[in-house]
Amino acid sequence: MKLLLKCIQVIYSIYAMIIFVLLMLLVFPFAIGASFFGKIHGGTFIYRICGIWADIWMTLIGMYSKKIVEGSYDTSKQYVFTANHISYMDVPMIVKVIRQPVRALGKYEMSKIPVFGFLYRNAAVMVDRGSAKNRARSVIILKSVVKKGISIFIFPEGTFNTTGKPLKEFFDGAFRIAVETQMPIKPVIFPDTVKRLHYNSVFTFTPGKCRAVFLESIPVEGLTVKDVPALRQKVQDAMEEALKRYQD
Repeated sequence: MKLLLKCIQVIYSIYAMIIFVLLMLLVFPFAIGASFFGKIHGGTFIYRICGIWADIWMTLIGMYSKKIVEGSYDTSKQYVFTANHISYMDVPMIVKVIRQPVRALGKYEMSKIPVFGFLYRNAAVMVDRGSAKNRARSVIILKSVVKKGISIFIFPEGTFNTTGKPLKEFFDGAFRIAVETQMPIKPVIFPDTVKRLHYNSVFTFTPGKCRAVFLESIPVEGLTVKDVPALRQKVQDAMEEALKRYQD
């Protein structure tokens, strides 16, 4: 029985990946057209296209998202969104549940994937973590995006959390940017993405719910760079507590 279930899962995973690629090819021409309108307007339009793509893809593969908002969430305001990172499904969930102008800080390696990489490059800000110069440049780009009235999205863990703990230790980047731009932090948790697609293998897709929980905003008014460590810990504590509450 276990072998049969595994075979079914592999077949389902292949189906999910085929639909992923086919839909990506369908939206690709629209993304190319949008790219001629520049990084800001074109990038925002591509982000919206990706949201439609995520709606259709997740429906066709039997995944349904549920958006849970704790406290207030005003989509007309700018935020520094921070989320846990434990699955490749985290990326589709971003465009699925955040329907306001936003740019995510993304891994440079992802931009090399054919077709998907083009969309990724235009809807996110790339960072090469192996280069201190490129990391600094990415921060400058993010700050310039903020000046255009666009929110930013950062995984403060940096990479997948494979520790077995709710969260890895956070890096300072997201919190330093929040303080320097005086933009509130909006913590988000994805408690189900690792169940829908485990980081160990692309053949671990499973249908089911994918919740996105938006926690209470954390203000940064009046804070300085000296307050970054305390702010980082405050956000990490809030997200870790929430991950434990929504663990089921």
